[in-house]
Amino acid sequence: MAIINEIKCARCDRKYSGVRSRCPYCGARRIGRGKYSEDSDNAKGKMLISVLIMAVFAVGAGILLFTTPIDADAQSPADDISISSPEDDIDSQPSLVPEPSPEFVEPPPPEEPVLQMEVTSVRIMYDGRVMTDFTLKKGETIEMRAVVEPVGIDVDIIWETSNPDVFEVVPVDVGGVGVKITAIANGNEKLILRAGDQEATSWVRVN
Repeated sequence: MAIINEIKCARCDRKYSGVRSRCPYCGARRIGRGKYSEDSDNAKGKMLISVLIMAVFAVGAGILLFTTPIDADAQSPADDISISSPEDDIDSQPSLVPEPSPEFVEPPPPEEPVLQMEVTSVRIMYDGRVMTDFTLKKGETIEMRAVVEPVGIDVDIIWETSNPDVFEVVPVDVGGVGVKITAIANGNEKLILRAGDQEATSWVRVN
């Protein structure tokens, strides 16, 4: 802040502001600072203003110091009830919580179509020949085989005798394809072969 000096007029010896170039009283032109200017008065004015400025700064610093809370740095955000965490926001708004997606269940594989196969024919065979009748002696044994078409079809094979007192029938394998026939007594009876809906017969004579 600048201090405006006062100078004395060299002609009328009156004081006036240093910003003027002429004396307002007598109109004399100002030359330099003027021989009657008082440096001591200016120095006192400067000192007074400096003291006032320092006093203003001191008062402002004191106000700032006493108005600041002492435990401001010790206070943590967790103590402020107005501060909320993102988890609190989610809990207060259930619609924002993503719902779990349903578990993926793999569909079962498609079932393979079952081919409905039926027996078309069945035959009683011996040594590569179809047997419709044959003769046995009492106590004699012979093996016959069943031929079922279509070949490879899964079907139960059943052998029977029309009279078990004349001859008996005993399967020789688990599937019943082969059978053993034993003559027991004199007579003329049927050997019956069944597979599915098909049937074959052969006459057995025992003498």
